[in-house]
Amino acid sequence: MSVFRANALALITGGSSGIGFAVAQLCLKHGMRVGVVDINKDTLEYAKAQLQGKDSDVEIFQADVSKEDEWKTLKGKVETRFGSPVDFLMLNAGVQVKGTWGDDAYFDKTLAVNLFGVIHGLNTYVPSFKSQTSNSPSAIVVTGSKQGITNPPGNAAYNASKSAVKTLTEHLSFDLKDTKTSVHLLVPGWTFTGLSGNAPGSASTKPNGAWHASQVADYMYSKIAANKFYILCPDDDVSEDLDKKRMLWTAGDLVNGRPPLTRWREDWKDEAQGWIQGADPELLK
Repeated sequence: MSVFRANALALITGGSSGIGFAVAQLCLKHGMRVGVVDINKDTLEYAKAQLQGKDSDVEIFQADVSKEDEWKTLKGKVETRFGSPVDFLMLNAGVQVKGTWGDDAYFDKTLAVNLFGVIHGLNTYVPSFKSQTSNSPSAIVVTGSKQGITNPPGNAAYNASKSAVKTLTEHLSFDLKDTKTSVHLLVPGWTFTGLSGNAPGSASTKPNGAWHASQVADYMYSKIAANKFYILCPDDDVSEDLDKKRMLWTAGDLVNGRPPLTRWREDWKDEAQGWIQGADPELLK
């Protein structure tokens, strides 16, 4: 039996656009009931209009995931509306804010949504998952980022938030390993979402190389079925093997005593690129 089953309840943050919206569509395709959470009222209404159908059971909830008290309110609203525990929780809400050192608002906003939005969501719902007595499978998916692993320069707050999310989700997987709840870290590749110009209702054309959000949702579905924790998505430009080689080089900065971020340092990047291109495939097994 799968968590993607008729009448199971899905709750998806950041669900009114992009990957969250695509996962909501996936859940409805499997006959699930779906709660879509977002802060943007307009995109929520648009999502509801697109998702509602004769046989679909979907509800929208406006909430700011960065605020702990709004999570408590949200949980009550979800229980009142659907009358049953959440079976599939996807913590997907995220922002990319421009800023740099000395800009407190940049760090505060990024960490509030990307990190504490996940922390508050887990603190609200993990006790419920742990206390469930049903033998039916459940799942928690947290959306991370390759930037939280390979750590490219240019957006320190975002990278830090996603690195912390990765660590939290790894611990959650360990802590729930003896339960019916599987835990998964979704790491999308380049995806055509609202963060890259594809706002709900937009007629923008997908850039070459990027994946549609629906491709990420389908890839996630296949990896959950295979019981994979790390769901490392490729795209049309970057293969899974290339991602792994980049991650191995990045880890080598620490292991081999190199300076951080050598892939982007002028005096290191040729060596880094050469190693990545020539890395033994056996290292990836």
